[in-house]
Amino acid sequence: MASGDVLSPEVEVFQQNGEVEGDVDGNFSDSPAASPNLNDLRPKLKAKRRAKRSPSKEEQQLPSTNGVNASQLSRSKPRYDRKSRTAYGRGLPKKGGAGGKGVWGKPGCELDIDGVIDEKDPNYDSDAQGNYELETIAPELTPEEVEKTIKPVIQEYFEHGDTSEVAVTLGELNLGHKKHEIATHAVSMALDKHDSHREMTSRLISDLYGNILTHREMAAAFDSILDDLSDLTLDTPDAPHVVGSFIARAVADDVLPPKYVTNYKLSGDSKQASKTSATLPPDVQAALDRAHVLLSMKHGMVRLDNVWGVGGGQRPVKYLIKKMNMLLREYLSSRDIQEATRCLQELEVPHFHHELVYEAVVTVLEAGSEQVGTAILMLLKSLADAIILTVDQMDRGFDRVFESMPDIVLDVPNAHTILERFSEECFNKRVITNRTKAKVPIRARKRFVSEGDGGRIKE
Repeated sequence: MASGDVLSPEVEVFQQNGEVEGDVDGNFSDSPAASPNLNDLRPKLKAKRRAKRSPSKEEQQLPSTNGVNASQLSRSKPRYDRKSRTAYGRGLPKKGGAGGKGVWGKPGCELDIDGVIDEKDPNYDSDAQGNYELETIAPELTPEEVEKTIKPVIQEYFEHGDTSEVAVTLGELNLGHKKHEIATHAVSMALDKHDSHREMTSRLISDLYGNILTHREMAAAFDSILDDLSDLTLDTPDAPHVVGSFIARAVADDVLPPKYVTNYKLSGDSKQASKTSATLPPDVQAALDRAHVLLSMKHGMVRLDNVWGVGGGQRPVKYLIKKMNMLLREYLSSRDIQEATRCLQELEVPHFHHELVYEAVVTVLEAGSEQVGTAILMLLKSLADAIILTVDQMDRGFDRVFESMPDIVLDVPNAHTILERFSEECFNKRVITNRTKAKVPIRARKRFVSEGDGGRIKE
């Protein structure tokens, strides 16, 4: 064969060491000299080699186990496998299959749940929830029941004046959407009362706001009052004036917003959808004008704290004593028992009526006239029969006179004689009790010894 000829790889098959496996024609000899260099005759083909990846730091640190590198084991496992990638684990999933994000938990863990609390859960079992605690739910009151329930509570409040007790009592009622009627009935009942009761009503409304009543319910209450103002005026002629004062006081107490007066509109469930100043009834317009005047005064918000005046026991004692002395003088001039009774009730101090009894008895002792004694006796008799002067207040007034007799005698020497006669008449008219009559101080008559003793006074 010529040196320039190239053997085809399809003709001969060579091993990797370059030796001839066999020939096709059988012309080659076995001698090494005669056989050419087959490595030179093979085609030069460039083999494709796989690029080797350099081991990461984590794989370099992993030890080898049984001659096998742990990195080879880690590469043989898929990335999503949650089993341990090291050779130290038992081949079990982490945390028994309950570890990781978005897993369902251990197999069978749904059987360990004691009970499902959510009623919408398909696994909810009402029989497996344990004992139930029953709560009493009061039914919502009807409009007739609301009026029958609220009015006695407010009437009792006018007697004890404890707003917290009213809040507790009303909080136990299921009024539903009729809570605004609390303020409505309170203001309506205060129209026929004195200024002291109106002051108590304003304080009650202020204390109930935020706890039981909201600003919407307060606005609805005054809307209802203004709707019925024409009917309220029939019973109370000065109702527009009083309601306007209530609105101004509510604005001062932050119960109503200031814009309520200027932008007055009735609620959706009122008699009319909306009203303007041009179409307002005269009574409603008068009430809003009264509230606007009070709120527009200089330092009006401060003055509105005393919009109802200072009444009842909040007034000074000297002022009350002066008013009772004036009452007695006017009565002795006119002898009008009804007017004197009305003036006494307007003072609204039933706990201080003993001062009237004291001043009346002292007036009898200072006057020393039977006419004055008879007039005072008639007045005390009338007040006692009307239970305006109670037995306790009557006895306390007489006891004060008895204790002041040493000072009264200095101005009125015969005060003891007048007191004995007047007390006897009061007892006969059943003005005082037998116990009070027995406590009347009696001054013993001074007796002189015989003339031979030189006129000495016998002790």
